[in-house]
Amino acid sequence: MAMVGRLLLLLVTLLALAAGHVVVVVVAFDPNPLQDFCVADPTSKVRVNGLPCKDPATVTADDFFFSGVGEPGGRGGGATASRRYGFTAESVDIPGLNTLGASSARVDVAPGGVFPPHYHPRASETAVVLAGAVYFGFVTSYPDNRVVAKVLRRGDVFAVPQGLVHFLYNNGSEPAALYASLSSQNPGLVLVGDALFAAPLPGDLVAKTLLTDEATVDKIRANFIVHRS
Repeated sequence: MAMVGRLLLLLVTLLALAAGHVVVVVVAFDPNPLQDFCVADPTSKVRVNGLPCKDPATVTADDFFFSGVGEPGGRGGGATASRRYGFTAESVDIPGLNTLGASSARVDVAPGGVFPPHYHPRASETAVVLAGAVYFGFVTSYPDNRVVAKVLRRGDVFAVPQGLVHFLYNNGSEPAALYASLSSQNPGLVLVGDALFAAPLPGDLVAKTLLTDEATVDKIRANFIVHRS
């Protein structure tokens, strides 16, 4: 299908040129790998988009393996814990996925905890519930702002399109855990609340954005300053 798309693009370009039109074509995509794998070499001092490859002769099964997803996160070096929101995200570090446009994480959410509205600018997301139950969903683009969400339980899977704001809320009485897979090695993470209140945006700008006054903005902003994690 990718080859057909390229041929159609070439045909349209040639026809436009033959008709005397000026054509500007921009094609952006992640290039296909040029080898079976490129296991990350974190010791290399070379800086590339991703990480340099280690010598294929030294690659072992452990380069494609990660242990510990069955246990609550927050113990490894790749963990992000938020006491403010009540979640822990543990990055699943698999060196063999380097350059393959994929990453994943285990997310644990305490009862009453949330992974607040956020988005990944460079990735779609698919999440499977490992334990507990969560209210999980996303919001469609402006101007519809439609909420697409439902309660997920163990074994359920939910997908989020790239770049859309999404959230999860453990409104039950038991801890919940999910395994999230993202379609980028570096998906990025933007927390909507933090972007508005933790960033040094002008108070009047935020107030006008939220249809409120600066005093209210300052009051909310103080909570983000006190509770930074």
